[in-house]
Amino acid sequence: MSLHSLNIALADDDQDDRTLFKEAIEEIKIKTKLSLFKDGKELMDYLTLPNVILPEIVFLDLNMPLKNGMQCLSEIRNHAKLKDLMVAIYSTSSSEEDIEETFVTGANIYINKPNSFAALKKAIDKVLQLNWQYHTSALNRDNFLLRI
Repeated sequence: MSLHSLNIALADDDQDDRTLFKEAIEEIKIKTKLSLFKDGKELMDYLTLPNVILPEIVFLDLNMPLKNGMQCLSEIRNHAKLKDLMVAIYSTSSSEEDIEETFVTGANIYINKPNSFAALKKAIDKVLQLNWQYHTSALNRDNFLLRI
């Protein structure tokens, strides 16, 4: 078991969703360090700090004020230092359009916000345990939308 903890960032403008996410992560057996951001601008300001330790995975809500998840995803993929970050879209939207657009823009996985705490825990656990090297090399529509 490595002592390394998984560095995770969540950008979500909903305080309740951030709290639930934090509680779910604390109950998962994987060692994590979670950074929470209340909007996309706050997240991007943090990620572009000169000596920041980048998260291994960024969970992005789509609908946020100041800078939405799509804008963040686009900036991340077009930024030399950030382009290889793992990005999980974490949204209440299940619209085909949103799923397609985030896939094409380069998100690694799409998660519909689960409607129960148990399902949320299961979803986060599943994402954190993915073999990301394999997942990114075999990126396709079938494994893009996380099904719980």
